[in-house]
Amino acid sequence: MLYTLITILLAVWLIGLLSHVGGSFIHGLLVLCGILFIFQMASGRNVA
Repeated sequence: MLYTLITILLAVWLIGLLSHVGGSFIHGLLVLCGILFIFQMASGRNVA
């Protein structure tokens, strides 16, 4: 689930970066998703 969210946010961020739409909101979501990803990797929980 988290990897799907990361993939979607990366795609939206890339579209926003190339078309200059969304600005800091999309970048904020990307940072939030990165923090969640790092937290999941650090906690060591394996959700399958």
